[in-house]
Amino acid sequence: MMATTSTTPTRFDAALFESAQAAGARSHRSAAQQLAHWARLGRELEAASGLSPRDIDRVLAGQLSFDDLGDREQAAVRTAWREGIDADFTSLDLRARFEAQGRTRWSEADEQGNVTVHETSDSEAGAPAASTAAARKRRPR
Repeated sequence: MMATTSTTPTRFDAALFESAQAAGARSHRSAAQQLAHWARLGRELEAASGLSPRDIDRVLAGQLSFDDLGDREQAAVRTAWREGIDADFTSLDLRARFEAQGRTRWSEADEQGNVTVHETSDSEAGAPAASTAAARKRRPR
């Protein structure tokens, strides 16, 4: 008789899922199987006696130099940094920040490198981020 395993639905960001699809295909695993494999590897890596969670926490807190860590600890720190950057990036709302500062004009580049200039009237400055702003597009030089 075969043992049954249960699964729990979990959401992953698209980039991680696509990476799992590509890596899984090379190892004849589905994306879900590859993600489970990576999770087991991470669990074992964290549980390994040579890995110091305390030192990793100290580096993340700025109390210890990254260069003082071994290869495995450095890999764990890079992962934590990457996860933190991803979280910060997804929650970043520069429009709301700029409007709260009273800025009436700012620019940004879209995914194709086109510059978009946003302008709000003085009466709109400080309004909620949902306010409408006139935007002009410029091609990069």
